[in-house]
Amino acid sequence: MKRAALYARYSTDMQNERSVEDQFELCRAYAVREGLRVVSRFSDKARSGGSMFERGDLLALLAQAQAPDRPFDVLIVEALDRLSRDMEDLAGIHKRLTFHGVEIRAVHEGVASTVLVGLRGLVGQLFREDGAKKIKRCLSGVVRSGRIAGGLAYGYRVVPGKPGEREIDPDQAAIVVRIYEEYASGRVPRRIAAALNKERIAPPRGSLWNASTLNGSSARGNGILNNEHYAGRIVWNKVSKARNPYTGKRVPRINPSAEREAVEVPTLRIVNAELWDRVQAIRGQRSVSHPHISRRPTHLLSGLLRCGCCGSGYTVHDRDKTGKVRIRCSAQRESGSCDNRRIVYLPSMEAAVIDGMREHLRDPRLIEVFVKRYNAERKRLASTADRDRGRIAARLDGCRRAYDRLLAAFAKGFLSEDDAEATLPKLREERAALEAELAQIEESPQVIALHPTLIAEYLRHVEVLHETLSIYGREEGEAGEKLVRSFRSLIETVTIHPGLPRQGFDVEVRGRLSELIGEPAFPSGRYSGGLLVPQEGFEPPTPSLRMRCSTS
Repeated sequence: MKRAALYARYSTDMQNERSVEDQFELCRAYAVREGLRVVSRFSDKARSGGSMFERGDLLALLAQAQAPDRPFDVLIVEALDRLSRDMEDLAGIHKRLTFHGVEIRAVHEGVASTVLVGLRGLVGQLFREDGAKKIKRCLSGVVRSGRIAGGLAYGYRVVPGKPGEREIDPDQAAIVVRIYEEYASGRVPRRIAAALNKERIAPPRGSLWNASTLNGSSARGNGILNNEHYAGRIVWNKVSKARNPYTGKRVPRINPSAEREAVEVPTLRIVNAELWDRVQAIRGQRSVSHPHISRRPTHLLSGLLRCGCCGSGYTVHDRDKTGKVRIRCSAQRESGSCDNRRIVYLPSMEAAVIDGMREHLRDPRLIEVFVKRYNAERKRLASTADRDRGRIAARLDGCRRAYDRLLAAFAKGFLSEDDAEATLPKLREERAALEAELAQIEESPQVIALHPTLIAEYLRHVEVLHETLSIYGREEGEAGEKLVRSFRSLIETVTIHPGLPRQGFDVEVRGRLSELIGEPAFPSGRYSGGLLVPQEGFEPPTPSLRMRCSTS
């Protein structure tokens, strides 16, 4: 008696969970009629048939099918679209299970042959795509009738018994008006969010308000300050989603304005027209990005600083009386969710990072490791190049000999003109292609010892780091930007660990060793405030040190 496995699936959480049991019962009855012994069951609940990703039981089934001690010989499903509604996926499942000796049988369709799999895969995918179009058409009708085709926005509540209809929630609407008025008066979103958190006002989702809750995305039209519902307007079809075939995730894409639909619904208005227009004008002004600013970071460590308590970035807090920039944790500033309240002087941070890296990158032990790994990589590249060159050269010699033999045979009359025209051009093309491929392979990299020139180049790059801080901000044009890029290319993150009050802070720098000499094959490393510590698979890690920095 053959052993059988059962598989069942339903698509959404809106369907009855009994669907799986009903499918199993149907498959079990089929197994009894066919004289099959059921040994295992697999099911994926509320999982789309458009992708194999995130379908744990299907993947487990495939894994068991390819095991040496495969536990089943037949797979039974209600219909092939339970396995997949994607042509590529269904064909792949059939191909793999057939290779491993597992037969697929569908209760309503019989044994799955290549023809049946192709037809059912095509029908299933067309059904899925056609269903998506009908749903979109239906949602368009919902919007034209003045109802909401999406989720519940902050400031509104559902109307019982009337799907898609909304009414204003007075308490939340007052918060929305407050946010708009404060923003229009010049208050920035992070200050507004911090005040709301301090007053323990519940946010739309999660536990805390953030600047992003208010700002959202202008292109996608989300966020409190972008939601046109507050202006009494429903805008639909701003975003569409396409499934990524490599990950199975649905990826949002912004639709052109011509494809969007807008309907005026005065009963949804929370913010008056004058306040709405004023807020949008301010947002438009603040969103302008000047080219000369976008090309160059505002500060030497902009975007690289991280808080050692929560992992968030650091942002500019203010300037003191002398004009020095002070920074603080963005999470603490915007939402108060981090306990790190320390304010750090940015110039002191930049100086600490520059001086610390300059001192420790000159460590002889580090240079020795650098050259050791550099030469190991060059040996590997040399071996690969020699192997490829020898293989292509052998093929080229064989091609040349064959061409010469045929040419000699044609000259002596042993080869007809028609045969020569059919074979000689192909050999000429193959010979030319091999010659071009051989020319593209570089000469084997020369393996060097601890060469003084290499060390001098390495130390020169280290010295550039020390010069960068003093020149940055005063050097304009290409020279200044080149120095900044040279420095920032070495840094991955700079993590600030605050100490006790009046005890300064520790700085942990994670850097990229490969950028020092422009050798992409050289492994990356980690700099923890003192020594450059290799990553996994490099050398045994050196106990890391931290830089102790003072702060005012």
